[in-house]
This record gives sequence, C-alpha cells and structure tokens, in this order.
Amino acid sequence: MKLKSPGLLRAFVGPEDDKKMSARKLARYVDVHPSFIDHLLADRRRSCEPKTATRIAEALEVPVEVLFDVQVSTTAQRNGKKKTALAA
Repeated sequence: MKLKSPGLLRAFVGPEDDKKMSARKLARYVDVHPSFIDHLLADRRRSCEPKTATRIAEALEVPVEVLFDVQVSTTAQRNGKKKTALAA
C-alpha cells in the first residue's frame, strides 16, 4: 500500500510529547526494523505490504485509509470491488 504523505505520518510519529509514539516503538509494534519506519518518515520509501500498513494504522489508532491509499487491483476494478488491507 502506498503512504499518502510522510508528513502525515510524522504528525503521529516522533519523539515529541504530543505524538502518539516514537518511530522505534512503532517499529517494535509493527515488527519491522526501525530503519523501515525512518525510511517512511523521510520519504525514502513510500509503500509497504497491506499487513504492515494495517499494523501501523492500528498502532496509531487511525483507520488505514487515513495514512495509506488503498490500492485497487486491476481484477477488482473490473469487478467493481476495492482490495482492502485485510484481503491481501
């Protein structure tokens, strides 16, 4: 799934007291390397697996659609269905 905006993710993640959690804590929750989260925050990486996107959204207590574009597969487009984060 494609991250909508690194800035949007930074609004939730960071060392500041007003953020939901640190990048390191998010990485532990999602079970990814901390550098993966850093790459998303720094716009060096823009996408991840649907399961990872779902875990990030869950950790930050927001719907996955807030942070990520829910991609629609070509087959789903023909059938008129969206591919959800949980389907993949």
